[in-house]
Amino acid sequence: MRRTEGFSLIELLLVVAIILIITAIAVPSFLNSRMAANESAAVGALRSLNTAQISYNTTYATVGFASSLNALAGNCTGGTVPSSTNACLIDSVLQSGVKSGYTFTLQGVSGTPAANYQFIAKPVTTNLTGVRYFCSFEDAAVRFSMTAITTCDATVSEQQ
Repeated sequence: MRRTEGFSLIELLLVVAIILIITAIAVPSFLNSRMAANESAAVGALRSLNTAQISYNTTYATVGFASSLNALAGNCTGGTVPSSTNACLIDSVLQSGVKSGYTFTLQGVSGTPAANYQFIAKPVTTNLTGVRYFCSFEDAAVRFSMTAITTCDATVSEQQ
């Protein structure tokens, strides 16, 4: 009898089964680490937005806080001079309102000059891009909730 070279069908099926088992174990862990990274990025973005609002309020004291993400960003290339409608304080990705699996909204801007604002960050797809909701207002503390946030105030738990 001649000896055959190569793998048998059974051996190949066993290898494929082992790879599938390893993948089934690894994928949930990968998704959890991706959600944690998205949540960390959302907290960082909220801190950047708070810093931008404080800078904006200091620079344009007669206006107060910015009323839109567009006012905090703007086209900052060439000889463009920053203004209250084009402050050049945040990047264009954050200006769009969607970054790292989270949607950012600015609301509650009121007063003349504007003395109040609220940033709310919610996952684009709950339980896929993130599980926690984040918010911040004039005190610049980042707060979180496991349920959707509609209004950000001191009753929402602070991020530690």
